[in-house]
Amino acid sequence: MAAARVMVSASNTLTASLLSKGPLRSPNNFSLCFRNGPVQKRRLFTCSAIYNPQIQTIEEGQPETLDYRVFFADNSGKKISPWHDIPLHLGDGVFNFVVEIPKESSAKMEVATDEQHTPIKQDTKKGKLRYYPYNIHWNYGLLPQTWEDPTFANTEVEGAFGDNDPVDVVEIGESRGKIGQVVKVKPLAALAMIDEGELDWKIVAISLDDPRASLVNDVDDVEKHFPGTLTAIRDWFRDYKIPDGKPANRFALGNKPANKDYALKIITETNESWAKLVKRSIAAGELSLV
Repeated sequence: MAAARVMVSASNTLTASLLSKGPLRSPNNFSLCFRNGPVQKRRLFTCSAIYNPQIQTIEEGQPETLDYRVFFADNSGKKISPWHDIPLHLGDGVFNFVVEIPKESSAKMEVATDEQHTPIKQDTKKGKLRYYPYNIHWNYGLLPQTWEDPTFANTEVEGAFGDNDPVDVVEIGESRGKIGQVVKVKPLAALAMIDEGELDWKIVAISLDDPRASLVNDVDDVEKHFPGTLTAIRDWFRDYKIPDGKPANRFALGNKPANKDYALKIITETNESWAKLVKRSIAAGELSLV
């Protein structure tokens, strides 16, 4: 068995001040923990996930192999899920973002939603590791405690059904993230990508640590202070499958990015869907809920 490598990020490690205080949800004694009480419409739900100050990432296997996994653990070494156990909402319009793919890299890393503790792994197709045809130019990952429901037809977006994954984030700050890094971000815009008929939201956000974070608070600010970035993001995700002989992806909502308020609405709705999923109000299928 390959030796596990444990890493703790000093600059962006989650601390108790960022997380809801309370015990870690036990995988063997499941109970749904809601920060804001019982399920109510348009509330952001979260579990009281981590009380202790640090989250560790634990690498198992070698990078760029089929066995490679990046697990998450509390500082006692107990494995947790980056999808289910890291809270989404930090208050004041700030959210946790988990980096899966650092900017200027091409290995297609993703949370393994069908494996226990949902570690990050490299995606595969027909038994082979997947890579983008070219580097992605922004940090890319997920919003924890969100889920795009594949049984829900979004009438605002051509009736498309969700892609059965957490919501994706494109973080446009200047720093290059690390796989498994948890970053505080504020949403700025949303792109409604249609990928082979499925709705695959892209939330455009910026790290609060970025030098220009205070300058951007909505979609128009992105165009002002990061000119051309929104078009570049749309075009990158539209075209990345073309080199493999697949058709280009499409974008709904007039092929334009929606504003911050719309992005927040999407986050709220997909957080509600996640809450129903982990409460087992919706069938999980092959998804892991621990």
